[in-house]
Amino acid sequence: MELSMSPETLAASLFELGTTWGVRVIGVLAALFIGWSIAGWARRSLVKGLEARKFDLTLTRFFGNALRYGILAGVILGCLGVFGIETSSFAAMIAAGGLAVGLAFQGTLSNFAAGVMLLVFRPFKVGDVITVAGVTGPVIEIELFTTELSALDNRRVIIPNSSIFGSTIENLTHNPTRRVDIGVGVVYSADIDRTRAVLNEALKDLPHGHKEPAPQVVLKELNASSVDWAVRVWCDTADYWTLREEMIRAVKMALDGAGIGIPFPQVDVHLDPPVVKALAGQRSADSNAA
Repeated sequence: MELSMSPETLAASLFELGTTWGVRVIGVLAALFIGWSIAGWARRSLVKGLEARKFDLTLTRFFGNALRYGILAGVILGCLGVFGIETSSFAAMIAAGGLAVGLAFQGTLSNFAAGVMLLVFRPFKVGDVITVAGVTGPVIEIELFTTELSALDNRRVIIPNSSIFGSTIENLTHNPTRRVDIGVGVVYSADIDRTRAVLNEALKDLPHGHKEPAPQVVLKELNASSVDWAVRVWCDTADYWTLREEMIRAVKMALDGAGIGIPFPQVDVHLDPPVVKALAGQRSADSNAA
């Protein structure tokens, strides 16, 4: 028996199908747009509120991003339900592909785990100046997978969290004060006691140096061509580089004023007479040939 459908019936079916699914598609698109807008607004509101209460900047940004992604995930799952997709079925899919995903994303998972550890143990926070993975600069943002630094020459550097948590982290601004150490070498002919007195005098009135703890002048070692000293002065962490320049200038001017020399590498070349004679003969032969 041949089945046929009249044009009127076909048009009615297509109209019903278009009405049913078209409304759903439009509703889903509208829901995604509204959800995206609400997620962004919620993140901004949370961050603004926490910043107004002087909450920790690192956790503020983390909570803001977590809220945004949580809202987006809820909206997407709700939209899938509109098309009759059971969201509970995703659990079985995740379980089946978990091993493969875990093997494929070992590096990503290690970065995620390291990011959680950085947020929990807090070896540094946003705004600290750190040295890690060969990069020195202030921390801009700590995310779950990466940490963003601004290098001292204003380069943006993004480092995987696993590279940070698994290496030595040097936090340069954690403590309110720092000590500036500078090495100084003087000639062997300089009197040791006089040199110490000159260096102590140079460190007395540095604008950014602390009086307590007192500056130190330490006789370090007898080097191959110099007597080496170490001069040390404490300062506020923010004044580290300013004080370092002040110290170098003051030490150099003090040693120059006292007539104490600062040695530099020198090389003495000695030639044996037979070698000199052979070289002179070769030069003479070359001149005659020319």
